[in-house]
Amino acid sequence: MEVPLLDLKAQFARIKDEVTAAIHSVLESQRFILGPEVSELEKAIAEYSNCAAAVGVSSGTDALLASLMTLGIGQGDEVITTPYTFFATAGSIWRVGAKPVFVDIEPETFNIDPTKIEAAVTDKTKAIIPVHLFGQMAEMDLIVEAARKYNLFVIEDAAQAIGATYKGRKAGSIGTVGCFSFFPSKNLGGMGDGGMIVTQDVELADRLRQCRNHGSKPKYYHKWVGGNFRLDTLQAAILLVKLRYLDDWSAKRRANAARYNELFADVEEVITPTIREYNVSIYNQYVIRVPRRDELQAYLKDKGIGTAIYYPLSLHEQECFKSLGYKKGDFPESERAAAESLALPIYPELTDEQIQYVATMIKEFFSRKS
Repeated sequence: MEVPLLDLKAQFARIKDEVTAAIHSVLESQRFILGPEVSELEKAIAEYSNCAAAVGVSSGTDALLASLMTLGIGQGDEVITTPYTFFATAGSIWRVGAKPVFVDIEPETFNIDPTKIEAAVTDKTKAIIPVHLFGQMAEMDLIVEAARKYNLFVIEDAAQAIGATYKGRKAGSIGTVGCFSFFPSKNLGGMGDGGMIVTQDVELADRLRQCRNHGSKPKYYHKWVGGNFRLDTLQAAILLVKLRYLDDWSAKRRANAARYNELFADVEEVITPTIREYNVSIYNQYVIRVPRRDELQAYLKDKGIGTAIYYPLSLHEQECFKSLGYKKGDFPESERAAAESLALPIYPELTDEQIQYVATMIKEFFSRKS
């Protein structure tokens, strides 16, 4: 049996006519840059995320970058974040000239450990970027408390978490800004790159709109330098269609996760995801911890099962950040997660037969390798 890590063709087959009609409408209008669909999507995402405003941008990475630029974070500043995340989080800090300062993660959730944040604050610290990894929000109350104590911005990296909740509050709605990604593999994925910044501050949203368009307001007049971070109208039109299905897709992912949890209950080698009781995860990924991870991945590949490692090397060990002075052993939980984590197929269109096959093959691996 073949079980891909993700099957976007299965999703598209169900919404093909609606997406095609949305694309055709934009083609007929010929309004490809900041067309009406962009502002319509912004309004819909702001409402969906319980935020006052939203600003469409060209990617999740550019959402982070534009947020840092607009908040005035740059040369000589420090930003606290996690070493266990996609590269864009720390890369965006680096690109504005600031210094990423890493704090280790919680072993249960893979998210930044809020109890370690205060010790990392210096007089150069300007912001905290918590990452809501794999679809579960970080411990935002403690993070916001630390930020208020030291007058820091909070930039929620919610690239993997649109629709997730923490104590009833939506991802992106708690910090100074929240940043979403519409990369095709996301729960709400476009047909190319795209992103969104949400905030409760409408004045900040206006500055973010200037930033995404070279800092221009009015056109051709620039008080400051921004970038070309605009969301394509075609992507906005496609995402408006997909947004209508998002909650159903995320609910199906949760159901698939529950089924995996049930099937792995008697497999002592498999540690299933820990979701805090006050959190609702969207399971952008379903990530288990296992011994002999690389052997298991190779075994599953031979059985036709797609998997992925998020992430094989912590950011503090990346060659490009060597000048930060970190070394192996500095963040043991992040390093352990990088050695043990494995993402299994979790997409909504998975059948129970496929889920059972994945679980059976994992059980078979550990029974034969023990």
